[in-house]
Amino acid sequence: MFNTIFGLPMHPLVVHATVVVVPTAAVCVALSALWPRFRAWANYLPLGLSLLALILVPVSTSSGESLEHNLPHTALIERHADLAEGLLVWVIVVAVAAALMLAYDRFGQNDDKSPAPRWIATGIIAISLVSSIGTGVQVGRIGHSGAQAAWTGVK
Repeated sequence: MFNTIFGLPMHPLVVHATVVVVPTAAVCVALSALWPRFRAWANYLPLGLSLLALILVPVSTSSGESLEHNLPHTALIERHADLAEGLLVWVIVVAVAAALMLAYDRFGQNDDKSPAPRWIATGIIAISLVSSIGTGVQVGRIGHSGAQAAWTGVK
């Protein structure tokens, strides 16, 4: 299913969307956590980008597995594949953080009679920052290993 598009390997094509959307979602979630004015402006954008990232990561992983079966087995490709398997968990946590932040903004502080405790906001900010940083680091590691796998030995 995830082999080719118009005869070209799907993985390099899909990965470009993933490499743009996943870090953008992570940065958007982090900015929303740290900057209330950005959060008000962005509204549903962090959640929307995070959900799009949740779709793109498995598509990229599946297309990469299909491509892997058509290439000679190397340690570099194996490392790239192993690193890529760990990205989905980070993106799930980013999406959960975006959803929690949106829910807290909509429901947690609007009720004057019983506002949500401040520790909830602090926890959401912490989850947002840790998951955003972790996602960015993981994307960098995956991209670097993929470049090494693709270009090592090419002259």
